[in-house]
Amino acid sequence: MKVLVTGSAGFICGYLVEELLNNGYEVVGIDNYSKYGKVEKSYDKHPKYHFTEGDAKDVGLMKKLIEDCDQVVAAAAIIGGISLFHERAYDLLAENERIMASTFDAAIWAHQNKKLKKINVMSSSMVFESTARFPSAEGEERKCPPPLSTYGFQKLAVEYFAQGGFEQYKLPYTIIRPFNCVGTGEKRAICDKEIMSGNVKLAMSHVVPDLVQKVLKGQDPLHILGKGNQIRHYTYGGDLARGIRLCLESEKAVNQDFNLSTAESTTVLKLAEVIWKKINKDKPFKYVCDKAYEYDVQKRVPDVSKSKKLLGFEATTSLDTMLDEVIPWLAEQIKIGGI
Repeated sequence: MKVLVTGSAGFICGYLVEELLNNGYEVVGIDNYSKYGKVEKSYDKHPKYHFTEGDAKDVGLMKKLIEDCDQVVAAAAIIGGISLFHERAYDLLAENERIMASTFDAAIWAHQNKKLKKINVMSSSMVFESTARFPSAEGEERKCPPPLSTYGFQKLAVEYFAQGGFEQYKLPYTIIRPFNCVGTGEKRAICDKEIMSGNVKLAMSHVVPDLVQKVLKGQDPLHILGKGNQIRHYTYGGDLARGIRLCLESEKAVNQDFNLSTAESTTVLKLAEVIWKKINKDKPFKYVCDKAYEYDVQKRVPDVSKSKKLLGFEATTSLDTMLDEVIPWLAEQIKIGGI
């Protein structure tokens, strides 16, 4: 199978492209390097990987890249941490809508005129931003109030793009909702504003790399955004990539939506303590609470039964295993100035 992956130089797509290549796929990638600048990936010279540096908003270019593909993974987007929700509230809506419209325009054309079978759209757990029902099952995003952040609202709009593309043009789709991806490859974005957390600049306002780098840099007491009682489901990038691949492969995924996540809930405070003990060993854990951001959702708990039932997908990598991979990588990034 040949797959177009937009945003192929991004964080989650780093795991996805590798997963696809390792399973015999041919992958066409496009990225404009707007987030991290030019980055090298382990698969750059793989014979079945064909990369184009370009803008996914260019419909003509997208048609050239998609014309002989079987499926597309629409992952390109402006994305960042909580601080970005405030700093680029308009761009997160407007630019991401343009990217998605261009991708769908090309996909609809390729479905009608070439051999494209399906579009797979990357949504987000933020579509559940306003829910009060936990665990949150697929379908809850249409019942609860709409997201408050422009980012969450735009990701919900992504799902309506999929609905509209099928209703009008019969373009099959799968909606994919990753939850709190953890892994290597996530650096400080070019567009990120420098924000202090105690005496340390935030890496990108994503909780795992931010906490890890603050502990590695010796912050004591550790600064935590909010009270630390926020609940998250930290999911390994490799597990997410496998789940996305299953969405491409399974007939049961057609015109369906899936929460892809670990089933394990972890508070931010527990995460901070685990990171602290891995790095500081027997040093007493001390922390202080800083004012939280407006869009720092307090509870995000997915129902993962649908992906298990229809796809046979379970996220199996433990938080300990994730951190054992991420901490040394971030330590090296600090050393070379990557974050």
